[in-house]
Amino acid sequence: MAKLSVIVCTYNPGDAVFKSCLEHIKLAAAHCQDIEVIVVDNNSDLPVSSRDYMASYTCGLFRVVVETKQGLTPARLKGIQEATGDLLVFVDDDNFIREDFLVQGLGIAEKNPHIGSYSGQVKLVFESEPPAWTRPYWGMLVYREFDKDVWSNLPHLSTTMPCGAGLFVRKHVADYYHKLHEEGKRGIQLDRTGKSLFSGGDNDLAACACDLGLGVGLFHELMLEHFIPQSRLNKKYLVALAKGIATSTVVFKSFRNEYPAELSKKTQFANFVRLAAMDGTSGAFYKAVIEGEKEGRDMLR
Repeated sequence: MAKLSVIVCTYNPGDAVFKSCLEHIKLAAAHCQDIEVIVVDNNSDLPVSSRDYMASYTCGLFRVVVETKQGLTPARLKGIQEATGDLLVFVDDDNFIREDFLVQGLGIAEKNPHIGSYSGQVKLVFESEPPAWTRPYWGMLVYREFDKDVWSNLPHLSTTMPCGAGLFVRKHVADYYHKLHEEGKRGIQLDRTGKSLFSGGDNDLAACACDLGLGVGLFHELMLEHFIPQSRLNKKYLVALAKGIATSTVVFKSFRNEYPAELSKKTQFANFVRLAAMDGTSGAFYKAVIEGEKEGRDMLR
C-alpha cells in the first residue's frame, strides 16, 4: 500500500481545537503502516513547536516545519515540497478525522487508480448552537453529507469537486500544482491570507488531477468533523465569505480558460429586480455574490 503524507497547515491555532485535531490524526495513523504527519506552521505568533503539548507529537510520525511566507497557499506548497508519500492528505487544523479516515483514504486510492484527488463527508461541530437562519449557508463552511460516491473528470463541476477539508491528492498531482506556482502560472493566490476570505486554492489543487487526465471525486465512507467557532456564525462574516468565494470562483475558472462575460444590461436589470424582491438577509448574500463576481472580473483585466 502507498505511503501516506498527512499535511496540517496552521496559523495561530487555538490550542484546545488544534490538540484535538492532532489527537484524532494520531489515533487514525495507528492503523497505517507507512505514514508521516507534517505540521506546517505558517509563521504563528507563538511558534507551534514551542507549545507544551507538541512534545507528545513531535517525535516519530510527526514533524513541524515552518513557512514564513504568510498565506495558506505558501503553507500548502511547503507541505507538498516536504512530503515523501505517494499520497497526500490535507487536514485543516480545526478538523477531527474519524479513526478509519486514513485507512479508508488509502483504500480508495488503491481501488480507483483513475482518481487523482478526492474528499468525503464533512459534518459541522459548532462551538454553540447556530442560529436557524444560518443553515442555508452551511455549505460555505464546508458542510457536506451524502450517501453516494460520485466522480468526474470535469474541473468545474461542483457536484464532484472535492473540498480542502480532508483532501487526498496523489503526489504527482500535487507536484504538478507546485510546479504551476514555481513557473509563475498562478499570479493570484486563491487561498486565504491574513483577513482575506478568498477560497478556492483547494479546488485548484484538486482540479490539477483533471489537467493530468485523472478524475476528481467524493466518497461517502470518508468522514470528518469541522469545528465552527461562534465568530463564524454572524451575518457580517458569512456575507463577506460569500463575496470571497464568488470572487475566487471567477479567478479559479480562468485558470482553465473559462472567462466570465460582462453582465448585459438585461442581466443587470434582472439582478436589480431580484434584489428588490428579497428580504434583508437573502438580499445581502445575493448582492455579495454579484459584487464578488464583479471583483473577480476586475482582477482578471
